[in-house]
Amino acid sequence: MALPAHAGKIETIWYYTFRVLCGMIFFFLIAPIVIIIPLSFNSVPFFTFTSEMLSLDPAGYSLEWYKDFFTDLNWQGAVKNSFIIAIFSTLISTTLGTIAALGLSRSEMPAKTVVMGILISPMIVPLIISAAGMFFFYTNIGLASTHLGVILAHAALATPFVVIVVTATLVGFDQSLIRAAATLGASPVVTFFKVIVPLILPGVISGALFAFVTSFDEVVVVKFVGSYEQRTIPWAMFSGIREQISPTILAVATMLIILSASLLATLELLRRRNERLRGMSPG
Repeated sequence: MALPAHAGKIETIWYYTFRVLCGMIFFFLIAPIVIIIPLSFNSVPFFTFTSEMLSLDPAGYSLEWYKDFFTDLNWQGAVKNSFIIAIFSTLISTTLGTIAALGLSRSEMPAKTVVMGILISPMIVPLIISAAGMFFFYTNIGLASTHLGVILAHAALATPFVVIVVTATLVGFDQSLIRAAATLGASPVVTFFKVIVPLILPGVISGALFAFVTSFDEVVVVKFVGSYEQRTIPWAMFSGIREQISPTILAVATMLIILSASLLATLELLRRRNERLRGMSPG
């Protein structure tokens, strides 16, 4: 918002001070992340800027670490596991979270607060406690150190995000549309797929993206519940930092930053589309 023409001295000072503070906070949050990107192109195996890099000498830059990532079988196995686990856990958590959100949106739903508290409890309980509990539980039922066990564990962690996002989408849902569809002779199934789903779809997709990121970035639970066969990208990065420091980790981090930025952009587009569908913003 531009500075009003009638703004006084105090308003003008606060206008520019506020923007400087926002810029400083933004720099504080983003600088540690952005610094990783140029370091991932380092031509030498160091986590520091060389004199060649600082002087912008092309000899100081290399794609060696990206090549190492795409040719190393350990990294490729971690990538495969990450996507398999994240995709299937996202499907499960999105389905369960959407069903739960639809139930919570009904006015006749009893004990809504209690049910919501139980559903979002994985977000509140410290992750290390959840991981330990899941380890003992999945060990007793024979799912520890299996892909299915890790998928179910990640689905449990991701479902609360879907519940919250879809519930927020349903807050502005016009229930009269359901009554209108029933008046026109539509069955509950037709009403669900023809009326409800198109309107809440942006929220469902947003929740699914949150669930995907939650699973893709998770490392504590997978180390408890999984084994080397379920080794994911965060697990490989964590192990690499502790056991064998390599700039390949920086290359992987850069690609994850790009992936995260792409998902955030997608979420923003979905948010705007959802607002247009609900009539909260101009088309």
